[in-house]
Amino acid sequence: MPRSELFPPIDPYETGYLPADEIHSLYWEQSGNPQGVPVLFLHGGPGAGASPTHRRFFDPAHYRIVIMDQRGAGRSRPLGEIRRNTTEHLIEDLERLRGHLGIRRWLLFGGSWGSTLALAYAQARPDQCLGLVLRGIFLMRGTEIDWFLNSMGVIFPEAWAGFVSHIPEEERGDLLEAYWKRLDSPDPAVRMAAAKAWSMYEGACSSLLPSPDLVAASGEDNHALGLARIEAHYFRSNRFTPDDRLLRGVERIRHLPAVIVQGRYDIVCPPVTADALRRAWPEAEYRVIPDAGHSAMEPGIRAALVQATERFKGLGSGSTT
Repeated sequence: MPRSELFPPIDPYETGYLPADEIHSLYWEQSGNPQGVPVLFLHGGPGAGASPTHRRFFDPAHYRIVIMDQRGAGRSRPLGEIRRNTTEHLIEDLERLRGHLGIRRWLLFGGSWGSTLALAYAQARPDQCLGLVLRGIFLMRGTEIDWFLNSMGVIFPEAWAGFVSHIPEEERGDLLEAYWKRLDSPDPAVRMAAAKAWSMYEGACSSLLPSPDLVAASGEDNHALGLARIEAHYFRSNRFTPDDRLLRGVERIRHLPAVIVQGRYDIVCPPVTADALRRAWPEAEYRVIPDAGHSAMEPGIRAALVQATERFKGLGSGSTT
């Protein structure tokens, strides 16, 4: 019977900080089998950071599990930093880490913004990729950003009302700029209040059934600040040109094996986006989970992701340069 549960908790066998430039220092870690097939976990957000739970999607006896907190996120320094923070910088960081660790090719695993970055990296560096496991697809198109800011209240009116109420009525015509004004305030208290309102709104909309634990975790100071500042920064300043760039770029990676996992009731990243990717990439395996929302911890999504990494054990080693 295919495995459907996460693997037991493990600790990294190696951690470090990778200097990216004069501003950013990036946290990275390795766990699992040092001689195993390399897999790169790409966290969401942008700005959410990774957690110990994320190691558990992979069989530690088989995979060399690599995790990096992206610029401004998680344990990377400085937290919430937007200078020199673009998708292109993140792709360069992944290449820098790959070289630092002596990895020739790796499997990419990413959900939400992690799916965006996985697609962008793979399209820029297809020869360095073994395959992709993607979840909760986000392509950073204008329609998706507008949905997040202005339309998720159709399904989650209480959460959206809380999100909007943080902004004075006269500024609600442009919620992104109104939030950015506060997220970039010189006053730490103003920044943090806006960050928590933003992050908890997203957390409240991320699961099919109410999850007080997920909402509480979304309000944790470091998580909220990194997520809200970096996410708002990307929504304002790092959109792709053209808007459908990642769909057009599928031609560069359609030869790679891929699994797309999508919750039917994902409100943060609705299935219409995953469907657009599936239509552009019919060779990819596409799994719609009928009883799931956005979170990777939804039982059906969690099971499908573990099953995907189990099936991908047949990939070549790709390990060292």
